[in-house]
Amino acid sequence: MTHHLTRRRMILASAAALAPLGARAQAQPAWAGTAARLDQLHALVVTRGGAQAFGRAFRGPALDRPVNVKSVSKTIVALLTGIAIDRGVLDGPDQPVLPILGRAAFGDARDTLTIGNLLTMQSGLASTSGANYGAWVNSRDWVDYVLANPSGRPGGNFIYSTGGWHVLGAALARASGESLLTLARDWLAGPLDIAMPPWVRDPQGRYLGGNDMALSPLALARIGDMALGGGQIGGERVVSKAWLDTSWQPRARSPFSGDQYGYGWFLTRFGGHDAAYARGYGGQMLAVVPALRMSVAITSDPTRPARGEGHFGDLRRLVDEIARNPA
Repeated sequence: MTHHLTRRRMILASAAALAPLGARAQAQPAWAGTAARLDQLHALVVTRGGAQAFGRAFRGPALDRPVNVKSVSKTIVALLTGIAIDRGVLDGPDQPVLPILGRAAFGDARDTLTIGNLLTMQSGLASTSGANYGAWVNSRDWVDYVLANPSGRPGGNFIYSTGGWHVLGAALARASGESLLTLARDWLAGPLDIAMPPWVRDPQGRYLGGNDMALSPLALARIGDMALGGGQIGGERVVSKAWLDTSWQPRARSPFSGDQYGYGWFLTRFGGHDAAYARGYGGQMLAVVPALRMSVAITSDPTRPARGEGHFGDLRRLVDEIARNPA
């Protein structure tokens, strides 16, 4: 089973990226100019009905080169969780987490923590993101650190945190007996014929859940196409349609963007249509618009922030423009 783009797809992508500027400009929609002017944006890939409608690396690495997609990794872990449930590795979203990890009960609300609570970022555990990230990744055991810091009840407030996703990744690995990297390659990268390089591990050797995975813009778009295909692509089933349907049901709301949140996907509207998207620090993004059978994959400079009405606001407006005037 290969983990790389097929030779034919690589040739087509390279040809598109290297086409003469004049030839590309003739066929470019107006929103391509908008994208080109966003100096933080690196690459943009738009697909319609499973076919590439637009693809260009404006700056930075080529379209077929894996790059750090930051917190888009959370959506990848959510997809892997759905596959684990489909395969019977996990029982479902209501399954308690501590027994999967082999942890003793705390005797408080943490004992009720479920897979679903982690998927919706309603873990009731303190955030390890933002200003808290450094202390967390410098701790001796990342899973212990997260579980040792309650901040409410599971199922309560939406608390954006990479730590909860790392706990979920650890549960996936322990339940399956395989590393998160192996699961990502066997369950997702292999069937999609995309590259999934190794990424950061914690002091115990567990691959980080929820951050720092590397995927190429073309690979991101292919994941979007699979989701738009009801969980299958090229006739091969990757994840059940039922899981995608339940993942796109609103279960929480982000206090930052105001968007609703499902299982690993933010939920909004682009171009007047219901849409789901994944996002990561710096402006990494995968948006899917089912009514248009359209996916939009964006990578950006991972070293620069993209909050609020800054670069992320620009990206939201760009995707909305694309959805209103699809290629």
